[in-house]
Amino acid sequence: MSRLGAAKRIIVKVGSALLVDQKTGTIKASWLSSLVDDVADLKIAGADVILVSSGAIALGRRTLGLPKGKLKLDQSQAAAAVGQIALAQAWSEALRTRNIVAAQILVTLQDTEERRRYLNARATLSTLLSQGAVPVINENDTVATSEIRYGDNDRLAARVASMMSGDVLVLLSDIDGLYSAPPNQKGATFIPELREITPEVEAMAGKPISGIGSGGMITKIEAGKIALSAGCNMVIASGHELHPLKRITDGARCTWFLAQSNAMQSRKRWIAGTLQPVGKLIVDDGAKGALAKGKSLLPAGVKSVEGNFSRGDTVSVVLPDGIEFARGLVAYDSSDAKRIAGLKSADIQKLLGNDDRDVIIHRDDLVMVGGERN
Repeated sequence: MSRLGAAKRIIVKVGSALLVDQKTGTIKASWLSSLVDDVADLKIAGADVILVSSGAIALGRRTLGLPKGKLKLDQSQAAAAVGQIALAQAWSEALRTRNIVAAQILVTLQDTEERRRYLNARATLSTLLSQGAVPVINENDTVATSEIRYGDNDRLAARVASMMSGDVLVLLSDIDGLYSAPPNQKGATFIPELREITPEVEAMAGKPISGIGSGGMITKIEAGKIALSAGCNMVIASGHELHPLKRITDGARCTWFLAQSNAMQSRKRWIAGTLQPVGKLIVDDGAKGALAKGKSLLPAGVKSVEGNFSRGDTVSVVLPDGIEFARGLVAYDSSDAKRIAGLKSADIQKLLGNDDRDVIIHRDDLVMVGGERN
């Protein structure tokens, strides 16, 4: 099976030059239809798919009659405000013909950088995926200023892949992969596979090829750094032909950036080795046994709580003797964690007035430490 076909969570970045006709400023309907066919096939095979789509500014600038060339920030934001409606409608209608629900998500840099926004965005995306929807993500250009924006969807897609523990990040591009020099230069050689991004690899990046996108090979290399550090493979492939994802699965020429570990391993290694616990959850032997089997930590298994922490902070999980055997990212502030310790889910709902989180540490956010590391 191909690397893409074997992936269980796939993030696909679609650039403006592929989705929007440069001459007419309208959606390339046939191309979009073929891509959505590919997305449907991946979902039938059991994969979650998240789309990161450019195109709002390219669509909106035509409608507003804005000039060609580089736009001022306020012009870009105005174009995005108009174009985002058309972009969301195009994705929604195309996916609906395959009986797939589309969900629009607009994000800014802070949504993947600030802890609470990051957790809220991840929870929303996880819920959408669990319900079979396909999230369509774009930067919220209408509110992001030059100081607080990504400016390209390559790096945004990589941050989404990291946040959602993606297996493969697909960057559909103007060209079919990475070359040792700009592909129109004599002597440029194609590079089919990389396992690390060295200074030499970075030096191969050139300037943007298309006239309507904001990315280039430089941003794709930066995206590769983010993806690989999160344990997510990345592939750069041409999107010009119909059915671009199927073409990758069938072996079309592309460049693969291969991570040294998978996303979950990287995430748990990050939790175990680089995050300093700021609190403690004291649990009983039953809870320890459940965690050792890969279960989430429920409030019912927590005997007491120590320290002051916020939702998303790292806490130690210890037995009454004080020995740490696990740590993870806690789903509650310390004040609420202390109130719900030892309670069952129904009692938590009555006490806090909500039922949105029934675990105190999710299994994906927890790692065993010491002699029982998972």
